[in-house]
Amino acid sequence: MAANVVDGPAPQKVREDLESAVIRFCGDSGDGMQLVGTQFTNVSAVFGNDVSTLPDFPAEIRAPAGTLAGVSGYQLHFSSTDIFTPGDEVDTLVVMNPPPSRPTSPTCAAAARSSSISMSLTHRI
Repeated sequence: MAANVVDGPAPQKVREDLESAVIRFCGDSGDGMQLVGTQFTNVSAVFGNDVSTLPDFPAEIRAPAGTLAGVSGYQLHFSSTDIFTPGDEVDTLVVMNPPPSRPTSPTCAAAARSSSISMSLTHRI
């Protein structure tokens, strides 16, 4: 199989230092949002950041995949200074599938209005 090859120089990434950031992970129940959030929290704490979290999971034991009732989320606020809340506004929203990104989703509606992120996955062999 042939691999996709992109010619030309790689785009330059801009680095910005932030005092604090709020990240929200959203996906179907069972997608691992709680695990991803917990791991991200642990790594951030190991690097000496102050952290505050807000896990958000459905009341159903296992809601059907792809439904709004099954949306699970995890919000993490981390900072190099003292923080006291899990964050009021989301800086980065990471959505694993379409239902959580809907404006009517109770879990991620506010986050979707305040920020968005687009990701493209490529498979290289």
